[in-house]
Amino acid sequence: MKNDSANSRRKFLQQIGATSLLAAASPFSSMAASANAEERILTYERKISSNDKIRIGVIGYGVQGHFDLRTALKVPGVELAGVCDLYNGRLENAKEQFGKELYTTNNYKDLLDKKDIDAVLICTTDVWHARITLDALAKGKHVYCEKPMVYKISEGYPVIEAAKKSGKVLQVGSQRVSSIGYAKAKELLAAGEIGELNMVNAVYDRQSSIGAWEYTIPKDANAMTTNWDTFIEATEKMAFDAKKFFWWRAFKEVGTGVAGDLFIHLLSGSHFITNSKGPENIYSTGQFSYWKDGRNLPDVMSGVLQYPKTKEHAAFLMTLQVNFISGTGGQEVIRLIGSEGLIEVSGNNITVKHSLMPEAPGFGGYDSLFTFSKSMQEEMQKDYDAKWTMDQRKRKTKEDILFKAPMGYDDHLDHFTNFFDSVRTGKPVVEDAAFGFRAAAPALSCNESYFSKKIIHWDPINMKLK
Repeated sequence: MKNDSANSRRKFLQQIGATSLLAAASPFSSMAASANAEERILTYERKISSNDKIRIGVIGYGVQGHFDLRTALKVPGVELAGVCDLYNGRLENAKEQFGKELYTTNNYKDLLDKKDIDAVLICTTDVWHARITLDALAKGKHVYCEKPMVYKISEGYPVIEAAKKSGKVLQVGSQRVSSIGYAKAKELLAAGEIGELNMVNAVYDRQSSIGAWEYTIPKDANAMTTNWDTFIEATEKMAFDAKKFFWWRAFKEVGTGVAGDLFIHLLSGSHFITNSKGPENIYSTGQFSYWKDGRNLPDVMSGVLQYPKTKEHAAFLMTLQVNFISGTGGQEVIRLIGSEGLIEVSGNNITVKHSLMPEAPGFGGYDSLFTFSKSMQEEMQKDYDAKWTMDQRKRKTKEDILFKAPMGYDDHLDHFTNFFDSVRTGKPVVEDAAFGFRAAAPALSCNESYFSKKIIHWDPINMKLK
């Protein structure tokens, strides 16, 4: 076990080291990023003392709970102290993975009462996020809450205030805001590499049944094995429905659909890159194209959001798209379009292409000039030739930029490392409650717009509906 732990730590340090080297070798490099990486290496090369250890509990041990725990345990000094889930089979699974002595429970409040737990990962259905977060903060636990931070916009301010009052770390789980690729895109945009931003096109498409949340339902699923009565304490009373328990993202009673699952990744990433606090006008529409399996949230959805001019960025329009039956085979991309080029963010890789206007205005070709009299054409041609040189008429060129993250780079690991660094040192997290709410509210507003067929007006500064 000691060798395994040492090897894991070594790989972790090598990964951060590779990140540092790549940043230093690439154009527009950030020395601050390099220094932070080196500082982190030094931190984790030191022996982890008992005071440095962080013991965590997982609340909600489904798909994301498994992924989050697996990544969290890669951070040196992090230990598992308990797992909570309503489905008994997942608690059995946890004991099979981590030993019969592992503390497990169906009641998250019992887990919060454990004094040997420092932080919790909240990976439940969306409808439970705010309630469990408030209870965890009240019990003095640090919180890593999966996105969206809240199920309803009205829950946002209470969570923000509770986080401030508690003095504990709260980080929302949109891992792309910790990505070195997104940091590079942010740096390039701020440097004026594509001129003035005017549009963002963001797409997250899928082409699979599992991608559309049709997860495998266990054969023993029933109201007893899922503790259904507890599950619906946060909702209106509903008869047992295995789909609503295991495919919960597809149902508005407990989940937030493509908006809360995938729009929010695109929103949080775009907000991080642009330094934006959010849009002021939001409109969304959608349809049921293929996954007509009883769900009541669409499988194809688009949104149009207007971002106002601020000191951080120019006014820009954002389009959002999710297609769960996409003939592209699936894609995740954010395209930032400016007056002089394009930054394309694909995963953690960045491509910058330029398109520069000539200094001289257009003249001739597909132009109204040829519709004038011959004498007028000749006279205006002479005037144009006298005013503009050949160089001024040419489009300027600029070298494209390609940024690739190191092989095996994991932004999920960086996001958890940032969270646990904040728990240990008290430094601000990358995605605090206010940031998480500013991403969640426009996503939730897309659902509201879809159902109401109205434009939703949002105040991104004061974080409230207009």
